[in-house]
Amino acid sequence: MPIPTKSILSEYSKGSYFEDSFSRRIKNNNQTAIEVFLEIVNQTPTWVSFLMSMRNWVVSKFGLKNLGALQDVSQDKSSSEYLVGERIGIFTLVSLTENEIVLEDRDKHLNVRVSFLVESEGETAIVHANTVVHVNNVFGKIYMFFVTPFHKIIVPSTLKGLEQA
Repeated sequence: MPIPTKSILSEYSKGSYFEDSFSRRIKNNNQTAIEVFLEIVNQTPTWVSFLMSMRNWVVSKFGLKNLGALQDVSQDKSSSEYLVGERIGIFTLVSLTENEIVLEDRDKHLNVRVSFLVESEGETAIVHANTVVHVNNVFGKIYMFFVTPFHKIIVPSTLKGLEQA
């Protein structure tokens, strides 16, 4: 599914190597985008954490950085205390509005941006999990070759956790 035009990432996706968007309808509790993101990382399935630790172990053999785990988020901070430029788990906060949070990880091989866009529709809301990747070299393309199949399983799976929250 393409990046929704309402998303900040829509413009950023032009010329990208990879982009996708997954959506899930949830109960509307007037959640902000950062609250949705924090809920997702706090409910990260064990198997996703295992895959991240395996990813970190494998890429360390090639001199790439250890990203840590998705749920490596401070439990001492409320959602309103995060500021643009700060780390939230494995990402850096790039942009934050009530409706959308944009996070990023950059290195010499690729630039990854993800966003969570929340669209209220009465008693329900649609959460769009958007990902855009710009590769910087051939190693970034090789990395994406291996990561893409897992990404397409992990993102929809983590969104399913929102339905049960």
